[in-house]
Amino acid sequence: MKCKINRNAAKVLKDMLSSQEAEGKMIRVIITLNHGNHGHYDVALDAPTEHDEIVTTDKGIEVLLDTREPLLDGVWIQYFYVPEEGFFITNPSTGFLEK
Repeated sequence: MKCKINRNAAKVLKDMLSSQEAEGKMIRVIITLNHGNHGHYDVALDAPTEHDEIVTTDKGIEVLLDTREPLLDGVWIQYFYVPEEGFFITNPSTGFLEK
């Protein structure tokens, strides 16, 4: 499985991982809504399970991806400050761009 992140996302994710609530947890990409051929994504702090693959991103951050969910393979985590601050998570391999 693959996962890329942009520089802004790396900074925000590192800040998340340094918080007290992150102790013993990792970044997980989740699908909040699955439309069959594409999904809506988000990030959360979580512990690894037996179905996870720990993927090291191109920025050196480890991310949990559930191997049972093919829409997670190839996900791209971006963080933007304008026009609205927040994560924009896509999977270019599906051909759909969703937050």
